[in-house]
Amino acid sequence: MKAISTFSLVARDPETGDLGVVTASKFLAVGSAVPFAEANIAAIATQSYANTTFGPRCIAALKNNIPLSLIQKAFAQTDPQHEQRQYGLVDAAGNSLSFTGAECHSWAGGQSGENYAAQGNLLTGPEVIESLLEAFFSSQEPLPERLMTALSAGDEAGGDKRGRQSAALLVVRDKGGYGGFNDRYIDLRVDDHPKPIPELRRLLAMQRLYFEQPLAENRLEIDADIARRLQLALKASGYLPEPKANWDERCEKALRKLAGVENLEERMLEPGFVDKVVLEYLEQKFKTETKK
Repeated sequence: MKAISTFSLVARDPETGDLGVVTASKFLAVGSAVPFAEANIAAIATQSYANTTFGPRCIAALKNNIPLSLIQKAFAQTDPQHEQRQYGLVDAAGNSLSFTGAECHSWAGGQSGENYAAQGNLLTGPEVIESLLEAFFSSQEPLPERLMTALSAGDEAGGDKRGRQSAALLVVRDKGGYGGFNDRYIDLRVDDHPKPIPELRRLLAMQRLYFEQPLAENRLEIDADIARRLQLALKASGYLPEPKANWDERCEKALRKLAGVENLEERMLEPGFVDKVVLEYLEQKFKTETKK
């Protein structure tokens, strides 16, 4: 079994109840093995010769009201290679633990407290975990961005001493997934990339663009000026042959067709209104913003 030498942060947002895991490693597709989470239950990171049963077992145990301390004892008693394992757990109440086995490759260690568990192995040194946590607690961003800020700080402090290859971000929220059908609020992975952490942050920005609901302050009524700007973008995209004197049903249909192609359906408003984010994105993409 190949060691998953990596660093990770498991955390809970006390305001929203969201649970998340962020991780990076010199390992192919770290997101396929390290993070595991279920909304309103727990988030788990398992690494260093990872036992990938720990995630599902932790969730099942917590659903039966077994505390984290007893879950850890069960892991130790049932896993002959437990001293090679490293994992962090945070439950829906903010209880946490971070375990580093005595046989993990150095530098290896972690810290845990209310709402967080940070850990890493085969790192350049303890400064990776220290920098990661300092950045996390200094940030006022939403949980996904806070996790990314922390991961970047850990990487800048040295990260995995073998180098960089993959990174992953998982945040769960009850009915927070696409269309509200599951809890996968954020589930992004960079499996093989020379700069996986910046690439993961880029994907998070795309996720925000495509799937976030429009903010009330960004709701624009399509008046004459907004109609002109939208029509220029629609023409440049090929979805509207010529701009029209006003905003009509044909324009609305063209906008919705283009939104479907650009994966902006979640940001569409009722006819006669447009999200400012959508307008600016279309203007930038089709290079019409200078024609306002």
